[in-house]
Amino acid sequence: GESHKRSFVILGGVFAAAIAALWIIYSNLPELSPEHLQHIKLPRDIDDAKELGRVISIYKDTHYFSVMGTYFACYIFLQTFAIPGSIFLSILSGFLFSFPTNLVLICSCSAIGATNCFLLFSLVGRKIVVRYFPERVQTWNAQVDKHRDSLLNYIIFLRITPFLPNWFINMCSPVIGVPVFPFVFGTFLGVAPPSLLAIQAGKTLHTLTSASDAVSPLQFVLLIVLGFLTMIPVVFKHYFKQKLQ
Repeated sequence: GESHKRSFVILGGVFAAAIAALWIIYSNLPELSPEHLQHIKLPRDIDDAKELGRVISIYKDTHYFSVMGTYFACYIFLQTFAIPGSIFLSILSGFLFSFPTNLVLICSCSAIGATNCFLLFSLVGRKIVVRYFPERVQTWNAQVDKHRDSLLNYIIFLRITPFLPNWFINMCSPVIGVPVFPFVFGTFLGVAPPSLLAIQAGKTLHTLTSASDAVSPLQFVLLIVLGFLTMIPVVFKHYFKQKLQ
């Protein structure tokens, strides 16, 4: 009804304001040749990322903070509005920036962007999420209820493992009452392991043929194992709690 329309209008207004902010940043970039300018866009596939990386690397040494600021803004924009493509920016950071700058950059962008999405949906998106994902919200709410006393570990686990898409976690968390503190810090810490793999892949950017090349089957299994390791303290906590009772 009327409240749904209002939510969409507010979301649309915030999105338009973010696009305007990106345009201002884009307008203030160093002067680029027409040949380079055509590749300055948010990467949709690995070939876009390669071309973008090639162009940015030319300007990075002379306009380091301008390049980093633009990267920061674009990454946060994608995360805030749950737009796919941040994986390509993560890979690109391995190509453009040195370690550990690139890791801190990705973790910060992920945490800030995810928090923006969280706040946006807590203010105007609750009804949209419940309307379009009723069963998934209900299922995940039951899962979160089981981990209410260890939400930080649970969020870290979800960010490391591929069991739930990040956009769903960001949109749904405020709806089911996940507090901001474990959400922000769990995101910052949890995205680090997958980001390390993306950074590693970025070092060989020109040999990649798709984003899936960034993670080998063995690395994929290691991420899942690492995710489960973060839940071990929780298992012990429950075990000792039951023993004391």
